[in-house]
Amino acid sequence: MGLKFSDLYAAPEVNPVNRKARAVPFFNPINVYGRVFFFSWFGFMIAFWAWYTFPPLLTATIKNDLHLSAAEVANSNIVSLCATLLVRVVAGPLCDQFGPRKVFGGLLLLGALPVGLAPLVHDAQGLYVSRFFIGILGGSFVPCQVWATGFFDKNVVGTANALTGGFGNAGGGITYFIMPAVYDSFVSRHYTPGQAWRLTFVVPLIMVIATGVALLLLCPDTPTGRWSERHLQARMNLTAHGVVPTDDDVVVDVPGGITEKLPLPSSSSSASASNHPEKVKKKTLDDNDKKPPPPPAAFDHEAQLSRTEIMLETAQGEIIQKPSLGEALRVAVSPQTQFHVLTYMCSFGAELAINAILASYYVENFPALGQTDSANWAAMFGFLNFVTRPLGGVVSDVLYNFCGTRRNDNLWLKKAWINICGVITGILLIVIGKLDPHNQSTMFGLVALMAIFLEAGNGANFSLVPHVHPYANGILSGLTGAGGNLGGVLFAIIFRFTDNGSNYAHAFWVIGVIHVVVNVAVSWIPPLPKGQVGGH
Repeated sequence: MGLKFSDLYAAPEVNPVNRKARAVPFFNPINVYGRVFFFSWFGFMIAFWAWYTFPPLLTATIKNDLHLSAAEVANSNIVSLCATLLVRVVAGPLCDQFGPRKVFGGLLLLGALPVGLAPLVHDAQGLYVSRFFIGILGGSFVPCQVWATGFFDKNVVGTANALTGGFGNAGGGITYFIMPAVYDSFVSRHYTPGQAWRLTFVVPLIMVIATGVALLLLCPDTPTGRWSERHLQARMNLTAHGVVPTDDDVVVDVPGGITEKLPLPSSSSSASASNHPEKVKKKTLDDNDKKPPPPPAAFDHEAQLSRTEIMLETAQGEIIQKPSLGEALRVAVSPQTQFHVLTYMCSFGAELAINAILASYYVENFPALGQTDSANWAAMFGFLNFVTRPLGGVVSDVLYNFCGTRRNDNLWLKKAWINICGVITGILLIVIGKLDPHNQSTMFGLVALMAIFLEAGNGANFSLVPHVHPYANGILSGLTGAGGNLGGVLFAIIFRFTDNGSNYAHAFWVIGVIHVVVNVAVSWIPPLPKGQVGGH
């Protein structure tokens, strides 16, 4: 399906079984798909802003007010990322259990508490505790991506995830721009520096609470309604289109050797659909069958899909299942999961670590910039996410749709794009580290060029994620997102212990080498597990 300008505002064409949109109504927040898209990116952007409220003012103001050393500032960056890592691991299964909307809203409201208490910090230990619990907000990335995946079909899911993730990550730029500006405005009103930086936290606090409440009140769980009824709705959609299972039991063959029998729900039952079956007996309605009439608007804007694709690819393999420990472990140890964890560890991990130190690096090389100007230039790194991460997803979707029905080829192309971004990023990080530019144009230009491929790699990664283990998308998204934070911790440690946190250039070089080695090492892994149902 080619992109049309009207796709940006018109009600999108939808998949007839799972009701996922096959276009992104970017400029239509009235439409349910446009509304979920808006709150996915806006909610994560506000969360990212609040998550990174400290770093823009840690460069000088908070550091001086709390009498912090450079090592203590670096320690606080590591602590913040550790909390988010744990939350992302847990948030994935919670999304599969309760639905991403509730998890998203819950994390925003829960994370608002430590943001509101941040002004009470008066020493390094208090800073560690505050930043650890504010790290809860970083976990909102997982429901952001799972929610978008649940509303947009495979032909555009890369673009949708990249846009929501990219706009959300831009919160890292917004905080570098807004927090110093708000701080300066309070100082101009004759507040002391210690009072002014504490008052700045009121702004993100209000935004986090308002966004969390609005998200919960104005949006649905899934395109078909309640999260608990997603299986039943898929079956009803199949029946409405003339494809119904027989009265026999459904045989569930899960790749990996687990077999389970589940009875089909009767017409009066609200039982859920079977767990990602590989084989389902089905029949087409003939003249003697009675097909229940669909609701009046059931077939509006529907894409034309073959009956085989509907049964085997959508109903069987792509309805998220209730998570279990055994299933989570099988997903976690698969090579495909490890591929996403390791590559996202490099791309998003480096973004997190660099975002935390970039203003300090600029001040070190260009002391005349000062806190506000260095923060503004560092904000550019985050602001590029408005373009760069979406670029990664758009290119990925173009590669996917280019191959048409050659499904194995198009997913290999998506995967190759992730590795290409990772290797180029690594090379540019090595260049920055070796040059350690003291010319502003050279420094800002190299960082911007590196950011293009670094952040595009993030979008490319979550363009492929929805294809892998689609019945456990929350688990995989949570593990992948946690991998990003694991990388953030590892790279923050590198920054922390390279000449006691003072040699940023050498740390850039080391992180670049890691990027190249990891991406080359995992390039052989197939994009999908052998025998997987759905996700093609």
